Amino acid sequence: MSRRNFLRATGAAGTVAFFAASPVAKAVAGTVGKSKLMGFSAIPASTADTVVVPEGYIAEPLISWGDALFSHSPKFSQSNDSKAQEMQYGDNTDGMSFFPLSDDRAVLVANNEYTNNEYLYAHQGKSISADDVRKGQAAHGVSIIELKKVKGQWETNVNGRLNRKITAYTPMEMTGPARGHDLLKTKADPTGTSILGTYNNCANGQTPWGTYLACEENFNGYFAASKDVDLGGTYKRYGVGAKDWGYDWWKHDERFDVAKTPNEPHRFGWVVEIDPMNPNSTPKKRSALGRFKHENAALTINKDGHVVVYLGDDERGEHLYKFVSKNKYKPGTHASNLDLLEEGTLFVAKFDGKEEEMKGKGQWLELTFGKNGLTPENGFNSQAEVMIFAREAATQVGATTMDRPEWVAVHPNNQHVFCTLTNNKYRGVRENQGLNAANPRKKNPYGHIVRWQPTGSDHTSDSFEWDIFVMAGNPEVQEGLMTGSSNINKDNMFNSPDGIGFDAAGRLWIQTDGKYSNKDNFAGMGNNQMLCADPETGEIRRFLTGPIACEITGLTFSPDHKTMFVGVQHPGEDLAPSHFPEGGNAIPRSTVMRITRKDGGVIGA
Repeated sequence: MSRRNFLRATGAAGTVAFFAASPVAKAVAGTVGKSKLMGFSAIPASTADTVVVPEGYIAEPLISWGDALFSHSPKFSQSNDSKAQEMQYGDNTDGMSFFPLSDDRAVLVANNEYTNNEYLYAHQGKSISADDVRKGQAAHGVSIIELKKVKGQWETNVNGRLNRKITAYTPMEMTGPARGHDLLKTKADPTGTSILGTYNNCANGQTPWGTYLACEENFNGYFAASKDVDLGGTYKRYGVGAKDWGYDWWKHDERFDVAKTPNEPHRFGWVVEIDPMNPNSTPKKRSALGRFKHENAALTINKDGHVVVYLGDDERGEHLYKFVSKNKYKPGTHASNLDLLEEGTLFVAKFDGKEEEMKGKGQWLELTFGKNGLTPENGFNSQAEVMIFAREAATQVGATTMDRPEWVAVHPNNQHVFCTLTNNKYRGVRENQGLNAANPRKKNPYGHIVRWQPTGSDHTSDSFEWDIFVMAGNPEVQEGLMTGSSNINKDNMFNSPDGIGFDAAGRLWIQTDGKYSNKDNFAGMGNNQMLCADPETGEIRRFLTGPIACEITGLTFSPDHKTMFVGVQHPGEDLAPSHFPEGGNAIPRSTVMRITRKDGGVIGA
């Protein structure tokens, strides 16, 4: 059967065949039809400069870039300096987690991924001063703020004792196999153990022992060289070159000048563990989870007690990883769990299957020094180097190149795992990114979501079975594979799935970061959006649309699931005509939205 016919065997029967094609599908999915999980009416696509949610729901701003984190924080203004930004919520909100303290108190921890210099500075980044650099670094990192319930609604509490801003210059400790390695040593830190800052934190993770995992993604975009230097292939693999992405930090902070501090790039690209309950704690970079462009860290406790973390590397043609802890989680013993991510084994995925079937089996390939060709003969001299150059290690062992693996989410049944593959213009174009069963579309402009089940429902197993849960597309203007899978139609089509997460009932929430032109191949899709999917039926409904030129990213819930928190990132990017959330002529600001139901019910039900 041709791929086109395979996908377009639509209608309930055709979709049943698609989902029932593998053991994974049989366990997760049934017939496509009206979902028992989703009780809301789908909304249409939108190009409005606002957040739209279904009838019966309310979406309100909770906190925006520049809002107060402390009682003494200054009021937001574009002219605020670095000292002000240190006391304000950071820019470009992304992954976040909700930590309950009591029925009416909680902590919200959120990443501030990067900055839009066209709005951060009145000069739009055209003349960066030393204080401008410091302000930009303060707008990056992680914001921690207490919430309190006021008249039944969660609101920020600027008097909370746990409130904290973690920035690109907050002291951090390196742990794990890379700790103290020569490649991490600098003049400022000759021990290779004490690192200043975290930045470009994309998505996140949350541990059952109460810590937060911030994931460093596009760290390479901040480095430049003040003179000609031969950086070599390992730098190129991570995108580090002579020019940065316009931040100009290197001009006033020599840490980011690779001609002066060539080891500094090795100190970023890690998962950072933060204890939000201790404002005096030192964040820890967990090198055992590997160095690459981390998207999120989806953590689950295996049935034998081992901690398993699934990790995507968000770049075209990169890989999907899994970490298994050496030691086991012990419920109720907080202190003994705090360093579970310091030791363990990292694996990378290899997907096998016939291209026309879009399902198959897979293997987790071990990334351990001395195994699978990770030897001095191939350029690896220690486990530290395997972790520092995890991408090259993955290539060495034969991992499958993927279409930008972004967020990973583990189903509440703890048996099935989903990963967004956002898009890949190089698929079927570059030699190392040929078509394969798990990535079957040439140039893949729309993205898809792959899912798998570990053998024996054991997340430490080195094998799994997989299939494609949904292939995004546009059935109104495209043909063949580009129309999308049979659970995509004119009323729910989208592109570039990015953020995903499950709620306690098993609803899968899908957030997009794609093309919002609403024309040509993306006609009818409108602004970026959030959809809800029922894994048991395959049905997908649009739940939320964002303002002009934004990305929808970041997702967390209150424990009763009656409040959802969703991030609106970079509205109005590149000077697009957005004034969200204040309207009028206001500067657009990234914002965390608080979503509730008018009747006080569970979100999505």
